[in-house]
Amino acid sequence: MNLNRTKFFKSSFVALLLLGLIITWLGFGKRGFLHLYKMEKNRQACIERIRKVEKENQALIEEIQRLNTDTAYLESVARKELGLVKDGEILFKFSRGKDDRHSFQIERE
Repeated sequence: MNLNRTKFFKSSFVALLLLGLIITWLGFGKRGFLHLYKMEKNRQACIERIRKVEKENQALIEEIQRLNTDTAYLESVARKELGLVKDGEILFKFSRGKDDRHSFQIERE
């Protein structure tokens, strides 16, 4: 009876040890659940970056369309970014000096 009990405990111990090793390998191994969790988190971050870039691309496509079709918008962009003026207009340029006083410059075209 004592021999059977010892044999039972030894086999139970070996089975639990093997089960523990398998669980550890599945959880923390090279392709385990922890690695899978990190990869899923990385995948979600990549998907979010892709969505952001797609939104930026769509906005740029819409701006290109607007620049190609809307002359008033094209004119406003040219005025704002290139400082272009029409004949007879006066352009005021405001800038801050080093002593925080406002200065301006008048250009006549």
